[in-house]
Amino acid sequence: MAEFLSPQIPELLAPAGNFEKLIAAVHYGADAVYLGGQKYSLRARAANFDAEEMRRAVDFAHARGVKVYVTVNVFAHNRDFHDLEAYLRLLQEIDVDGCIVSDPGILIVAQQVVPDLPLHLSTQANVTNQASARFWAQHGITRLNLARELGLEEIRAIRTATDAELEVFVHGALCISYSGRCMLSTYLTGRNANQGDCAHPCRYSYALVEAKRPGEYFPVEEDNRGTYIFNSRDLCLLRQLPALVNAGVNAIKIEGRMKSIGYVGAVVRVYRQALDWLRQQIVSGRPLDSLVFPEVFDSELAKIGTRGQTENFFHAPPSSDDMLYDTMRCDQRYVPVGIVRATSPLLVEARHVLALGDPIECLHRTTVEPITVTVIKLQLEDGTVVDRVNPITRVVIQTDPPLLDLEPYTLLRKCITSA
Repeated sequence: MAEFLSPQIPELLAPAGNFEKLIAAVHYGADAVYLGGQKYSLRARAANFDAEEMRRAVDFAHARGVKVYVTVNVFAHNRDFHDLEAYLRLLQEIDVDGCIVSDPGILIVAQQVVPDLPLHLSTQANVTNQASARFWAQHGITRLNLARELGLEEIRAIRTATDAELEVFVHGALCISYSGRCMLSTYLTGRNANQGDCAHPCRYSYALVEAKRPGEYFPVEEDNRGTYIFNSRDLCLLRQLPALVNAGVNAIKIEGRMKSIGYVGAVVRVYRQALDWLRQQIVSGRPLDSLVFPEVFDSELAKIGTRGQTENFFHAPPSSDDMLYDTMRCDQRYVPVGIVRATSPLLVEARHVLALGDPIECLHRTTVEPITVTVIKLQLEDGTVVDRVNPITRVVIQTDPPLLDLEPYTLLRKCITSA
């Protein structure tokens, strides 16, 4: 039985859909990243990493004290085992810090071929109870990524039942199906979600057609909210971090290997600052159950957008209020406008239209409150002064007031709509 004498700040685990997103996650304070190779990953349409890219990613992360876990979490068919042993040996040779698995067959092969490589259990394995947690721990799993359908009391109960590390998703997209096991994409599009190729049909807009009235479409409504009948709000457990720390969770995980670099950097930044704030409160002797995050943390997450927020099953089963029936996603007022590439002079790679006079926010990695400045000069690398630039253009900018103490990879953001 596990026993925890004092609260420990969990590892912050961030998604890395490609090398650029890995850099953003590391820059903004991730303790570890998870990524997929060209095979065996449940994000087949992410950029993913070939062998050399993965080697470079591990070297980059390890040089900065960050761990790298690789997803090997498809539901495997016989054909998937042909190259598995060679792939696992490659991961061990590259020196990854662990593999994320869900299939018992892959687990057995990994234990035989790379017995010293730590194995983490994917949320796809649906650990929802103490007995299941004990089972996987007895079969060599060192960390359990618990099912998203668990509430706080269930997490606490599992903590008492096993010494294996516990990992919990705290932010990102939710599947309409149980812990992501879904055949909807296969039936509607031929793309198998359980092999990493989900077409996300739960985000589609649906209508009803009566057989004898072809071409006449009737909206499918629930409580007059609209037609997106499967579209869940995104998970956000930021406010529940004190409870998760108190429950003895070892790692918190952010979903988003398919999301943009702006999303990854901005979300990791907020959760890093939140965990650091919690650490300060613990050191100062404040009890965890009395802690409430300053409002700036919520306001920063609200600027990142997506589909609104839900705490899912954390305190009670979700209801219709946790769904987004009337649209695919919420309006996004703020967008990433650039990435700092050099600081003297301030060279920015634009990721949105950037114009003279634009107010922009600088997302420093050590403070949660952004710094707002105004663009007063835009100069291309060849020296040409311009009034605006388009995405992917590299431009030297000057701001009022000047941006000081910047680092490469810092994100810049701007508002594109009024409140």
